[in-house]
Amino acid sequence: MNLENYKQYFTKEYLMGPNSLRLLGEIITDNPQAIQSGNVLDLGCGAALSSILLAKETKAERVYALDLWVSPTDNLKRIRENGLEDKIIPIYGDALALPFAHEYFDCIVSIDTYHYFGCEDNIFGEKILPFLKVGGYALIVVPGLKCEPEGHYAELMKEWAEDEAYMFKTKEWWQSHIIRFCEEQVEVSVYESSQFDLVWQEWTDSGHEYGARDAEFLEKGLKDILNSVMIVIRRKN
Repeated sequence: MNLENYKQYFTKEYLMGPNSLRLLGEIITDNPQAIQSGNVLDLGCGAALSSILLAKETKAERVYALDLWVSPTDNLKRIRENGLEDKIIPIYGDALALPFAHEYFDCIVSIDTYHYFGCEDNIFGEKILPFLKVGGYALIVVPGLKCEPEGHYAELMKEWAEDEAYMFKTKEWWQSHIIRFCEEQVEVSVYESSQFDLVWQEWTDSGHEYGARDAEFLEKGLKDILNSVMIVIRRKN
């Protein structure tokens, strides 16, 4: 997979944080067994760039690009620009009230979105897992922590993330959180992305005002404790 083919999207007009396309590329490259065919749900697709990558770079037959905040009409424009109108379906929808039949998806993907709604108890087991086929995979990437912040780092996190600081968790927390309510139904693997420096550098270099603010906090010490958490879930037979 050559992500340089997507560099026109590595700009402030499209990026909404650390480069989500690179993070998606990493997790699907690490787990090639996850998308072999069928229907894929891009949960919280944003500007549908992740959906475009999924349609072009995997064996998905149909990608459903679902988002609550970005208009499906706007996303359709980008989908058409890439000649993927027959392969990607843009949808307006809420991750906690998915408008699909149960066991419809071979894979569910969520990049830098899941932490906004998935920190509550049993969200995955109740709201997401039912829509995944038996044997299917969920690939989730969230911003996270290398360790629980203390002292200066705790104060820095609170100043930087404000009311959203609670969404940042360690990989150990995510592992426990996912399996706590549905351990008998899933297999879970959680690890850190190997691209922290690159995905953040591309974000802070994008010219976005929030990226510039993030760069200041990274230099103050956030880079010592932040990471990207990769969560791979398989629904058991």
